[in-house]
Amino acid sequence: MILSYLSTLLHDTIALITILNPIAAAGLLVTMVSPPTPANIYPAAWRATLTVLVASLVTLFTGELLFRLFGINVYSIKVIGGIILMLIAVNMAYGQPTKARHTKEEQEEAEEKEDVSIVPLGIPILFGPGVIATIIVLNHNDFARYGLIPSYGLVTVAILLSAIVVYFTLRYSGIINRALGVTGMKIMTRIMGLIVGAIAAQFLIDGVKGLWG
Repeated sequence: MILSYLSTLLHDTIALITILNPIAAAGLLVTMVSPPTPANIYPAAWRATLTVLVASLVTLFTGELLFRLFGINVYSIKVIGGIILMLIAVNMAYGQPTKARHTKEEQEEAEEKEDVSIVPLGIPILFGPGVIATIIVLNHNDFARYGLIPSYGLVTVAILLSAIVVYFTLRYSGIINRALGVTGMKIMTRIMGLIVGAIAAQFLIDGVKGLWG
């Protein structure tokens, strides 16, 4: 049972990290913060990570309930979440930013702000609709397998681990950008896009099967 928990935790954590895509966010952070010095990047990385962490936990514990109030079941969330993730994955696979996360207007507005860590870096660049759908679906899948308390526990730990990865990626965004360069960042984004695409396909298949049944 412990190995099963660890396997599920690893799966959930990898899914969240790839969809959050902190590598791409790190590249944007360097361009948004002026000057991109550690004194400016470190606080922005902390605030953006805290924003993602709080938003993710709120989604975990209230998201499905809110959808149910509108008469939306989890299978519908899987379908629309799969579609959103597939759009994100296609853009990532081509090494392009996706409008599902942020628009050109939002980025231009961000460049004029003194603090971009919460909006748009935390929301919607890191925490967007794809992350919302993923958290709800992961929790639903874990609930079906293990029950209420283990499912919330597993997804909570996955969120915490993902937030740690996001923080250190953003904190050392300058080093990462210099080490990988533009080509390296594109390659990493494309690889993560393939993983997101596989997750999206699974969401779509499970959602359609559930609705059809």
